[in-house]
Amino acid sequence: MNTNEPIYSMPKMIGKDAHVLILGSMPGAQSLAKQQYYANSRNQFWRIMYALFNEEYSNPSYAEKTEFVKKHQIALWDSIHYCKRRGSLDSAIKDEEPNDIPSLLREHPDIRVIAFNGSKSFAVFKKHFKSGIPSRIDLIKMPSTSPTPSRYPKTMDEKIEDWSKIKNYL
Repeated sequence: MNTNEPIYSMPKMIGKDAHVLILGSMPGAQSLAKQQYYANSRNQFWRIMYALFNEEYSNPSYAEKTEFVKKHQIALWDSIHYCKRRGSLDSAIKDEEPNDIPSLLREHPDIRVIAFNGSKSFAVFKKHFKSGIPSRIDLIKMPSTSPTPSRYPKTMDEKIEDWSKIKNYL
């Protein structure tokens, strides 16, 4: 992936009655190629979502996964609309421009919380949206579900426990 060519995030995935908005930073190369959120099989996102609702994760289709999160009033999008990046690492993101999150929140007034999937998503949001976010919206930074090791590794059970905070908004 050439850093001189911008890459663009995917369309938001949101049902009419979403209460939780989960923001990633920018989908990785596999996700962008497939146009599927969290398409890397090593990413723990989908396993964590199913575990939160005590559902068996039996390698569902992408359509089944998207219906699952919508059924549970969860929306997916990214903090970044476009950027330059070589590879898939958040640390390689340069020249990012944000998605229009304030507009999405106006269009979907039932959203109660934004859960940030990792540090980069949260940092980009804070950089670009110091104001304009309704006070009714809570912001919570979650551990990344990425397969890339972090400085503060957590077990799957610890991540599920952290991510369970979103259930307080459903």
